Amino acid sequence: MTQTHPHVVIEIGELRPALGRAARLFLETVLVPTALLYVLLHTAGLAAGLGAVLGWCALTVTVRWVLGRHLPGTLLLCVGMLCGRACVALVLSSALVYVLQPVVGSIFMALLFLGSAAVGRPITMRLARDFVTLPAHLFHRPGVRRMFTQVALLWGGSRLLDAALTLTLLRFGLDAGLLSRGVFSGLLTVLTILACTGWGWRCLRRLPGISVHLRAPVPAA
Repeated sequence: MTQTHPHVVIEIGELRPALGRAARLFLETVLVPTALLYVLLHTAGLAAGLGAVLGWCALTVTVRWVLGRHLPGTLLLCVGMLCGRACVALVLSSALVYVLQPVVGSIFMALLFLGSAAVGRPITMRLARDFVTLPAHLFHRPGVRRMFTQVALLWGGSRLLDAALTLTLLRFGLDAGLLSRGVFSGLLTVLTILACTGWGWRCLRRLPGISVHLRAPVPAA
């Protein structure tokens, strides 16, 4: 007897605001801190560069708080990690440590994503609930679980490539390593997000009983 599934409509939020928030987060937590460290490292020294990174993090959070703007959890997490990296590098007086810390993080994330896919419990299923509202029964469908497993493999492979890219460029000097973390790593993350989103969209639309579409923008009052 063929099992039937209720028809499911999945609405994806408007992309433009989400892309704008992602671009601002990248600017505030990656591009500007890396540029400050790069410039001051060659002009005023390591301590000044790392101090500027810490000062920028404090300024970013303080301005939002004073203006009464929302402080996203992702911003606080990124700023906290950035401050932690800068403090460790400052204590050890090593810019190389500042660059290598996210490499370790990328390897850990790769193991997490690839390991969860290997045991058949992809972590991407849990992460998806933070962005899209999906009914619980949908996660039990083999096609949906297979899609989340494939997305977890994509993320894991991307994080391994990210770590390998930084380690390779570090062979050409610290400046190349900073360039990798400040530019190439961010671009790779964006491409991975686009690839995972496109693959997930394609897989879900091919499954029977599932419709995926963008939420219509709300007209201004």
